[in-house]
Amino acid sequence: MENPEVAVSSCSAHDDENLCSYKRHLSVSQEGLLEDQLRRKLKFFFMNPCEKFWARGRKPWKLGIQLLKIAMVTIQLVVFGLSNQMVVAFKEENTVAFKHLFLKGYMDRMDDTYAVYTQTDVYDQIFFAINQYLQLPNISVGNHAYEKRGAEETALAVCQQFYKRGTICPGNDTFDIDPEIVTDCLYIEPMMPLDNTTVGKHNLNFTLDFHRLVTVQLTFNLKAINLQTVRHHELPDCYDFTLTIVFDNKAHSGRIKISLDNDIAIRECKDWHVSGSIQKNTHYMMIFDAFVILTCLASLILCTRSVVKGIRLQREFVSFFLYYYKKEVSFSDQMEFVNGWYILIMVSDVLTIVGSTLKMEIQAKSLTSYDVCSILLGISTMLVWLGVIRYLGFFQKYNLLILTLRAALPNVMRFCCCAAMIYLGYCFCGWIVLGPYHVKFRSLNMVSECLFSLINGDDMFATFAKMQQKSYLVWLFSRIYLYSFISLFIYMVLSLFIALITDTYETVKHYQQDGFPETELQRFISQCKDLPHSGRYRLEEESSVSLFCCCNG
Repeated sequence: MENPEVAVSSCSAHDDENLCSYKRHLSVSQEGLLEDQLRRKLKFFFMNPCEKFWARGRKPWKLGIQLLKIAMVTIQLVVFGLSNQMVVAFKEENTVAFKHLFLKGYMDRMDDTYAVYTQTDVYDQIFFAINQYLQLPNISVGNHAYEKRGAEETALAVCQQFYKRGTICPGNDTFDIDPEIVTDCLYIEPMMPLDNTTVGKHNLNFTLDFHRLVTVQLTFNLKAINLQTVRHHELPDCYDFTLTIVFDNKAHSGRIKISLDNDIAIRECKDWHVSGSIQKNTHYMMIFDAFVILTCLASLILCTRSVVKGIRLQREFVSFFLYYYKKEVSFSDQMEFVNGWYILIMVSDVLTIVGSTLKMEIQAKSLTSYDVCSILLGISTMLVWLGVIRYLGFFQKYNLLILTLRAALPNVMRFCCCAAMIYLGYCFCGWIVLGPYHVKFRSLNMVSECLFSLINGDDMFATFAKMQQKSYLVWLFSRIYLYSFISLFIYMVLSLFIALITDTYETVKHYQQDGFPETELQRFISQCKDLPHSGRYRLEEESSVSLFCCCNG
């Protein structure tokens, strides 16, 4: 029997290494065998976990790890969320307490309307806040204390900003002003000896020139410890509060707005000791977090391996198709080998590992980055739950949503780009025209939020009713503006958007009944008729021949 004829071909400089090796060593009799092997490898690669188990007896480790990870990450997020709620509540309650302590006559929900209108009221508010600060240890019901730097307690700073020079005569419509801002500060120590029990004009050299006054700021630092976490078997945090009371006279309108800003920093307590079982509970939670990290690390390794295998198989298929069929594989077929679900799971694994590490450091009181940790854990948990859709997609009835979103996404993105141009045009127009007359149009961010609410049918009457009628021309414009926007976006843009999704849904549903159009990759794989139970895939695993192996001499 004669030896099979050897295919001889030359390698050009543009052929890749795998293709060149393939050209040199592939014989005619091997082509059919290797083509069948490639089809079988591709069919096995695109099988679901159950079919892979039937084909080669491979246990679905990735599926098991994902299910375990969902439960663990969700439990971890809930535990951290409950702990973070105590942190947020402590911050908010302290801010409310400080407003009642240092703002005279303050009542809840007065932040937008809290202001003074006479010079006497301004002095009363300033000296009230100073006296409350000096008497804080005797009047506060919380565990607040002055900040210490070394052995001394930090002082309260009273700083006024005013124009360097100014002569203003509104009656004569004349003024002479130097717009340069000058800052003058007065510092009051908490233990400053005073002749009287309270501070006032008579014992502080402090006067205000209201014609030139821009702002007055009272700045001081306080400290506190959040003890409520002890009851929940967590170590307490130490808090630094930087309080700033601002008297805003920039408008010189006769109304000085007063606001209190609380800048909060969480720090590790320097010296602490807690009796009981808190330390054991902390250790148990850290062990659980470490187990979450190990689980995510295993998931990351398995998904990375699958992505790498997919890329290798893609290169093998592209080279084979180029040599055997003299055709380039389309980009869409090449992207079928890159599993986006695996990439999504890998991103969630990385975020979970980093977030869990931060959580362990927070529990050990080495770090206090609650916001960063909550963002990482929140996004990772969201991605973990989204990753479950991949496994539901193996069932035809559940796959309809995924296929619809995938098919509609390009058209939706193009449609949204066009709609965004109209939306931004309305935003800029509404901000510049209606901003001085409507509270919802004072900034671009507020305009965007208002218009988006109108698209969803929210707060329509209030938006119309709150328009000031000081200028009839602007009032008439506002009616034309709002009616045209609502009509355009609700009755046309939104309807077209829904129709776009509905049309894609009907198309996908029709394809599910009559069959999807086959790509070249799918047609190539469909010629392999071996079922998962046939045993051919086990044989393939035991004695597989690479398409690009080098033949012996």
